[in-house]
Amino acid sequence: MSTWVSFSELTATVCFALAILHTFTVKQFHRLGGRFRPGSAAENFFHLLGEVEIVFGLWAAIYLVIGASSTGVSESIHHLQSQNFTEPAFVFVILTVCSTRPILEVSRGLVSGVSRLLPLSRPVAFYLVALVVGPLLGSFITEPAAMTVTAMLLLDRFYSRKLSPKLMYATLGLLFVNVSIGGVLTPFAAPPVLMVAGKWQWDLSFMLTHFGWKAAIAILVSTSAATFLFRKELGALAWENTDRSGQARRMPAWVYVIHLLFLAMIVATSHYLAVFMGLFLFFLGLAAVTREYQNELKLREGLLVGFFLAGLVVLGGPQRWWLEPLLARLDALWLYLGAATLTAFTDNAALTYLGSQVPTLTEASRYFLVAGAVVGGGLTVIANAPNPAGYGILNPSFGVDGISPIRLFLFAFPPTVVAVAAFWFL
Repeated sequence: MSTWVSFSELTATVCFALAILHTFTVKQFHRLGGRFRPGSAAENFFHLLGEVEIVFGLWAAIYLVIGASSTGVSESIHHLQSQNFTEPAFVFVILTVCSTRPILEVSRGLVSGVSRLLPLSRPVAFYLVALVVGPLLGSFITEPAAMTVTAMLLLDRFYSRKLSPKLMYATLGLLFVNVSIGGVLTPFAAPPVLMVAGKWQWDLSFMLTHFGWKAAIAILVSTSAATFLFRKELGALAWENTDRSGQARRMPAWVYVIHLLFLAMIVATSHYLAVFMGLFLFFLGLAAVTREYQNELKLREGLLVGFFLAGLVVLGGPQRWWLEPLLARLDALWLYLGAATLTAFTDNAALTYLGSQVPTLTEASRYFLVAGAVVGGGLTVIANAPNPAGYGILNPSFGVDGISPIRLFLFAFPPTVVAVAAFWFL
């Protein structure tokens, strides 16, 4: 491979690095905005820079402007049109659909029903089941859907109450890690697996025997440990034994059925942008005529998450010049640990896609590349495509400053270590 790095690739890497740095400094920008007069241009400008969802979109726009000034507007537009924005669009759609009241009530009923089978207090059992069952459902309803549903349940049952910061961050880190590894039971639900499954001929049997059972054990161990550590605080929570049953009785069965049908069709067509967007527009009409059974649609939150991921797509692709040769040089252990580390700073699906382009990877190296990509997917908000969805849902619960990227990393590290051990030793 040539050592020459084009101006475009170098610019993209610089912008990518600055975007990562920006995500760790959003709190400072938000505080800086508070020093200016409310409603002033400066106050709004710095508060805009303090919104993590716009970070990668902002730096992607800067990259495109620099490209347009050096190679021409048409070349910049051509580059933009050559990108695949199916995944950002799908995450936007699935976040909106899964946050509707009928879908959430079905999910809440499932988790509540399973939690009643455990000989634990209701809040402790609900916490344990939500963080085990919800992420594992990602193998069937896709990881973005699992992230949205589980985050909404946690928001409703736990984050809407007064929790200690330790419990809030421990739960967030656990959620991100569990969702990242919970989608590997099948070859079609986790973005980093989907990127390679077809090319490497990884079918359902392969995923279950090589990845799935290990992920389930890691999720159960980490969640059980967190539940045990915070059992007193969870057990002390006041718990209404209704699960919104009054609302559920007032909602006709056909409303649930139609919402679940649309969810199934959108998931089944998740790789076909024109199809699932058409279904989504039809779904918006359905939500409008059934508004008496709906909460407010999370369109703004979904659009911000989609914008975040779209920026990641634009800036992530040009990183191939340094990622691909790096992956090709590593042996199995260092490839595994390196992939887990690199995932914290780049989307894990992009990492596995680049690995699939390296023809010299052995079967063992392929396994450790994907395993490393999924176990590191909970360390940062950019590590895994569904993470921005969970971030967007839960961030307001963390106060004015929002989620601290450093504290997220620190609290996601223990379940990440458990996952690393599970995929290496089991």
